[in-house]
Amino acid sequence: MAALIEVKYFNSFILRKTLGAGDVAVWGGSKANNTYPAATPSVANDKNWAIEEARIRGGYNNANVDYGVKAYIVDDNPIATTRTNALIYSGIFNSRTSINQTNVFSVGEDITKSVDPINGSIQKLFAEDTQLIIFQEKKVSRAPIDKNMIYSAEGKTTLTASNTVIGTINPYSGNFGISKNPESFAVYANRKYFTDKDRNAVLRLSNDGLTEISNYGMIDFFRDEFGQLESGKLIGGYDIYNKQYLLSIQPTHAGLQSLQPYKTLVFDEAINGWSSFFSYNPSSVLSLKSSFYSAGQSLSSTDAQSNTAGLYQHYISTVPRCKFYGIQHKASVEFVFNPQVSASKVFKTINYEGSNGWQVDSFISDSTGISFPITDIDNYRITNTNDSTAIVYSFNESSYDALGNTFANLSTTPITQNTTALVPPLFHSGFTRKENKYMANLVNNSVAAPGEIVFGDKMTGIKGYFATVVISTDTLTDPGGVKELFAASSDYVSSAY
Repeated sequence: MAALIEVKYFNSFILRKTLGAGDVAVWGGSKANNTYPAATPSVANDKNWAIEEARIRGGYNNANVDYGVKAYIVDDNPIATTRTNALIYSGIFNSRTSINQTNVFSVGEDITKSVDPINGSIQKLFAEDTQLIIFQEKKVSRAPIDKNMIYSAEGKTTLTASNTVIGTINPYSGNFGISKNPESFAVYANRKYFTDKDRNAVLRLSNDGLTEISNYGMIDFFRDEFGQLESGKLIGGYDIYNKQYLLSIQPTHAGLQSLQPYKTLVFDEAINGWSSFFSYNPSSVLSLKSSFYSAGQSLSSTDAQSNTAGLYQHYISTVPRCKFYGIQHKASVEFVFNPQVSASKVFKTINYEGSNGWQVDSFISDSTGISFPITDIDNYRITNTNDSTAIVYSFNESSYDALGNTFANLSTTPITQNTTALVPPLFHSGFTRKENKYMANLVNNSVAAPGEIVFGDKMTGIKGYFATVVISTDTLTDPGGVKELFAASSDYVSSAY
């Protein structure tokens, strides 16, 4: 039942409360020292009481407003319905005329719009000019919003304002959606980027429709990465500084974040391809004017979820290169030497043009393949083999003098009388420099293959049809400074002659 109690101070106010069974209508303000009957503990909370205005503008002796019809409906079995494929819109909002009907949802009007439920739930909405772009799990559609419609009847052109807030929904061609990763969405100008994990695709939506940009040299990569991503996030954003779409693939794993095999890479419209991988793992990215920011997590904590590195601004001249969230990383480039494709070769040297401070992490030839799938008569298995070399150190790291002092020792150990400086003449066990070009011999560091007579460090060069090379910056030569790499080459001889 409802109890109406008139406040004794002003007759222009009333209190109303819906009481439960066994409750007594007692107003808390009428009891001294906040003492209440033991049988009515629910009335002790004054927040359960509602104050309503009874007179116009609350003025003394102003006209009294009748209570009118009040409906009290109790639904004993409330059942909520979640329509993941439907849109609902409220009344209008106009800041110029102070009309605000955003809390008005009239059941007497057609204020809902549904998309095909077979394409999954709606994951993201994006308004662009007079179009509303609807991203479902398996489909991307568009619909006109708040738009004047042009009709032509009997040769006459008539401009008719439509009162339909959301017009007819038209899907884009192509069976692609955004899966359940709306966090991968990014927009710049008329281009929208997002991922469809369920279809192993990264997509661009522009004036020419949907384009599968993951096909640009990265089909295998995204197929493997998305196929293994059972849980986690696909963080997307646009780098306004370099005009690139950034995507960070972040599986969910417990423990150290450094153990998480995240991959962060960018797509560049200038080359229409994926240009670089990065060594940071952002939780969010954003661009503001001409600056690019990201928020990430420090790798120094055992709890990767709680140790945040805060907001980080990229491309600042005062911050060392390749240093993200307080951690200094190395830059690396991987490429393939493959001259005279059908000829067997011996790669003798590795050369490059660029800055001091580059080293070769690996130089590996193509594999021979397994010769015998079963155990042979000599009771050993001929396994897959290839040639490789040890690390080729940079010009500074490989420097040493006649006294045995090295650049690395001077940088990492206390200076003594015999190691105050490198004493000329200097020697180099890795890269040497001539006419501002760097070159080094390749020493074979692989085990003997069946049938080989001279192998390993007894010979110079790497045998194979092609070689995969990884070259990176060292840790001693101007850490965080500018390291340029213009070209790389190798001197080789054909083993057929």
